[in-house]
Amino acid sequence: MEQIYFPRKNNRFRRLFRFVAGLFFVGAVFGVVAVYALIQDLPNPERITERAVIESTKIYDRTGEFLLFEVHGDERRTVIALDEIPKHAIYAALAAEDIKFYEHHGFDWKGIARAFIVNLQRGEITQGGSTITQQLIKSSLLGPERTYSRKIKELVLALLLERKYSKDEILTLYFNQIPYGSSAYGISSAANLYFAKLTHDLTIAEAATLASLTKAPTYYSPYGSHKDELTKRKNWVIERMVDAGFITPNEGEEAKKQELVFAPPSETIHAPHFVMYVREYLNEKYGEEFVERGGLKVITTLDWELQQEAERVVREGAERNEGLVQAANAALVSIDPRTGEILAMVGSKDYWEDPMPEGCSSGVNCRFDPYVNVATRERQPGSAFKPFVYATAFKKGYTPETVLFDAPTEFNPLCNANGTPGPLIQDPKECYHPQNYDGKFRGPVTLRQALAQSLNIPSVKLLYLAGVQESMETARTTGITTLKDPAQYGLSLVLGGAEVTLLEMVSSFGVFAQEGILHPRTAILRVENPSGVLLEEKKEASLPVLDTEVTRTINNILSDNEARVPVFNPRSSLYFPDREVAAKTGTTQDFRDAWVVGYTPSLVVGVWAGNNNNAPMNQQALSILVAGPIWHQLFEYYFKKIPPESFTPPAPNTSEKPVLRGLYRSGMMVRIDKISKKRATDYTPDNLIEEISFGEVQSILASVRKDDPAGDPPQNPSDDPQFRHWDLNIRGWLEKNPLPALTPPEEFDDVHIPEKMPRITLLAPLPQSAAVESLDTITAQITAFFPLQEVSFFINDELIHSKTAPFLAGRISVTLRENLKPGVHTIKITAYDAAGNKTTLEQEVIVLR
Repeated sequence: MEQIYFPRKNNRFRRLFRFVAGLFFVGAVFGVVAVYALIQDLPNPERITERAVIESTKIYDRTGEFLLFEVHGDERRTVIALDEIPKHAIYAALAAEDIKFYEHHGFDWKGIARAFIVNLQRGEITQGGSTITQQLIKSSLLGPERTYSRKIKELVLALLLERKYSKDEILTLYFNQIPYGSSAYGISSAANLYFAKLTHDLTIAEAATLASLTKAPTYYSPYGSHKDELTKRKNWVIERMVDAGFITPNEGEEAKKQELVFAPPSETIHAPHFVMYVREYLNEKYGEEFVERGGLKVITTLDWELQQEAERVVREGAERNEGLVQAANAALVSIDPRTGEILAMVGSKDYWEDPMPEGCSSGVNCRFDPYVNVATRERQPGSAFKPFVYATAFKKGYTPETVLFDAPTEFNPLCNANGTPGPLIQDPKECYHPQNYDGKFRGPVTLRQALAQSLNIPSVKLLYLAGVQESMETARTTGITTLKDPAQYGLSLVLGGAEVTLLEMVSSFGVFAQEGILHPRTAILRVENPSGVLLEEKKEASLPVLDTEVTRTINNILSDNEARVPVFNPRSSLYFPDREVAAKTGTTQDFRDAWVVGYTPSLVVGVWAGNNNNAPMNQQALSILVAGPIWHQLFEYYFKKIPPESFTPPAPNTSEKPVLRGLYRSGMMVRIDKISKKRATDYTPDNLIEEISFGEVQSILASVRKDDPAGDPPQNPSDDPQFRHWDLNIRGWLEKNPLPALTPPEEFDDVHIPEKMPRITLLAPLPQSAAVESLDTITAQITAFFPLQEVSFFINDELIHSKTAPFLAGRISVTLRENLKPGVHTIKITAYDAAGNKTTLEQEVIVLR
């Protein structure tokens, strides 16, 4: 019989087929072995009625000694039968967690597949597609770990449990064991804890709320900062109940409208908003179940003494504001900018106050809600955002001496210069002509004055020069994460058009305090497991995000109380005698938010005041009066513990361009002595020289290209879309407020000349004495044309005596504390007069013994 040969390619196909089949077989064998190995140590599903011992997680302050909160110490649980649970509560749980509970055999393949795809996309296990049976297994028999091996065990146990118990029995176990947060296990304990009710008295809305909590009890807690999210999820559950036919549409609508009344929290908790913030972080990193059962020891950054003072000043300040300006709430955050550590966080005036003031239910749409942490809520910052814009401008090359005109200005080029709609504009709201808070216009002001006095119109002009996108980027680099599309804000960004959180603002201002270095904020110092094994520890991190000179300039302006004075009281709540503190206020449109954020090199404190529901305060509610006193009081407390600090001054302005040195007139420039008002000479002290230009007043856009202020001036200034309006509005202001006509002086400074400078004559030791036996007294005769301001005596550059005045010239004798040692010594005497003239005399003397 003739042998038949297969073609070579068929032989290759056969070998490939056998290889693939072999791999599949080996994989199947390994899979079976792996599953077998996994199920060997499965817990007995009959233990479902028992609960493993849970070790509570403890959250401490920064000392590790003061206990702020114990997560799930003793469990609250009351076992009830299924027929004691109202039908709508059962339906709510099914709608929220497992609407096909009565149809499957323990798990939902579609849900698992959907979760598997999401986990692959995210690169980690974030979803599980769990049924009620699986959730019961997870909370009662298995740990909280998120691994595929645990998921396999969960599926196997779910199948076994469904064979062992009926659906109603599983549902009964679920309702008695599932955690609802705040140590409440089971629906009976949850009903009592959150609504002070028996389970059978729960309404549809209340049942849907409890069903919403089980997804993430800490995040959705009505005593936390996400009550709005809880409300949205509750309404979603109600809609699912309607769609499934569990309740009628009318019942659903009535349930959505019901005002929920939550019982006050019953747990002992210190620094509650901070603790909730820490718990959310822990839950996100380690998983809520692990945090609840893991017995962790958490050492936070909180300074408990500072926190107590912060809670006191916030509570008292908010109570005062309620009577003064109808501001029902306040919040405060304090951070150490050198480390980024959160030292104090007060999210409302009083976490424990009745959440239901008159005419208000459950905190929803209320002027005050104790549980919402306003420190982490997005609010408009008003002018408190301005430093980021000014920092951007300084980074581009603008200077504190640069002058902008504070005059009525229309910023939409399509509108008329007087603020009315132009031919292409239909809606007057499209025109943009902001006002200063006091309705006044000050004409030419420096950027130092504009920022220190929080003037709006020059700030909007500066934002145009600095750039909206660039200013947003500056804020982002310092840690502000809430900014979105630049087109959404436009030039209103500088007046607080974007929403930010108090926590991020305080952290970002820390970059100024640390001269451009960002220390990322943190609430955790370390986390340990019950055995003392370190799970997490704060690591020092620093990121240079802003130029050092730029931040020094911002610090110098914001701490300049003199520059603030034309608008703020000289002894306002921003002022501390003998202390250098930088601060910025912010009041939003319609007086809805009042801010003060301020800092020293070692502490940043931010305060917000207002109403939770965004209701406006009355029009006396300036930040300096509403948030300022609270801010001031905390700094007063802090200053009792630390010595004075100071900011490093910025380098002097050396710009060669006149407009960047503060000259806003075109034409001739002359150096003038500030005292004589005559032309400066070589004898005129530098600090008394000012430059004055004597030409026509012009817009800065005639002198600079906005993106390159130090470069060549624009060839055609009118090409800039803002030029026409800025120029016209300057002309309009000058017509009503004409500046004095200036002519350059012809005479030269005759105040600072050698003939009028102080004269110093050394009388003892005599100038001609090269050597003396001993020296215990120095005597000098001082004569002066003007009254003397200061005379100082130095030996070897060490100050030994200073007399300040003003006082008349005469003889001054200084007795040394002890005789000088033998050797060569230098005597130096300086004399200043009231006109700024200075004379120095130096004399070497040899002491023999």
